[in-house]
Amino acid sequence: MRLLTAPWVVPVAGPPLPRGCVGVDAGRVAWVGTLDGGDRPPGPVEELGDGVLLPGLVNAHCHLELSALAGRVAGGRGFTAWVADLVEARAALPPALADIAVADAIATLERTGTVAVGDVSNTLAHLGRLGDSRLEAVVFFEQLGWDPAQAVAIATAGEARLAGLALAGLAENVEVRWAAHAPHSVSAALFAQLLARGGPAALHLAESADETRFLRDGNGDWSQFLRARAGDIAFSPPGVSPVAYVEGLGVLKPGLLAAHCVHIDAADRARLLRCGVAVVVCPRSNRSLGVGIPPVPELLADGVSVALGTDSLASAPSLELADEMIALRAEFPALAPAVIVEIATRGGARALGRRQLGAIAPGMRAAFAFARASGALDEPLRFLVSGAARFETLYA
Repeated sequence: MRLLTAPWVVPVAGPPLPRGCVGVDAGRVAWVGTLDGGDRPPGPVEELGDGVLLPGLVNAHCHLELSALAGRVAGGRGFTAWVADLVEARAALPPALADIAVADAIATLERTGTVAVGDVSNTLAHLGRLGDSRLEAVVFFEQLGWDPAQAVAIATAGEARLAGLALAGLAENVEVRWAAHAPHSVSAALFAQLLARGGPAALHLAESADETRFLRDGNGDWSQFLRARAGDIAFSPPGVSPVAYVEGLGVLKPGLLAAHCVHIDAADRARLLRCGVAVVVCPRSNRSLGVGIPPVPELLADGVSVALGTDSLASAPSLELADEMIALRAEFPALAPAVIVEIATRGGARALGRRQLGAIAPGMRAAFAFARASGALDEPLRFLVSGAARFETLYA
């Protein structure tokens, strides 16, 4: 058995352990305790140095295929304007450049403490790169389509693509699931097609005021954007919140990942809890786009499962989840560091259905993050969200 020791081990499954020690055998955690504990199993001890050993981080909402758009799409002009610029910039992106950027993005995730990712993809062009990585990847095959007349064709084409992937085979560390983009870009007919096929497993939800206004009144900037893109398609606004709208469509269900959830109220939170939906928050992206910040303390207080994601490099400055932890702490200083660490580890693992990750406990996968420190620490949890730590990935 291999024994790893650090001044602090944060198992997440229990309180921080000073002079903590983790026993690993065949890629799994076999024992957790302290270096000086009388029940420590025999085996060579590897000193990791000053810092904190914790479960590997889980980036539960990311768009790897947009990585080449870093610095190419400016925020600050409103959500709909940003989407319009994103669509234009993406259309002009050379495929070779996009592929190089995806490779760099995956390397960044692998290097900086992340062991699992929930990746949203329209093209599924980089499944091979994810398969060659050490990441546990759940790839959400995102469907868009506002014209209900196109719903069957879109879903049928997606189904054929997934059937081809199943025939060719996927790497063991990669899973592909259906996803819908958002309630303001996916018709009710397309939602019905996805539901009939077992999806969607993820969507963007209640991200902006533009979305809320469109579903409430049927007008505003998003209405104009859709008209310019798809023509005059008849739509009777439901007059309810985005969360209430998709609940009425039957989209909310256990296992669904709802990204952002910025513009929600107590009734919406109750719906998410009742339906067993996990919310993935991305505070840096939300701040960059000026759409507001999700009510994380209220979500947690109400019992909604919360995970953390970076979103894409088109709206966030990095794919390092540690930076997102710092941002979450800055937005909500009263939020306990232990809660933020759990959101970034076990919260994401549960949201992606990767329950062998997210905690250091016997039987769990030995996929860790190590937050290196420049000296001794008194408060390891506070250190992890302070900005002073640099996270490394460690497999044993």
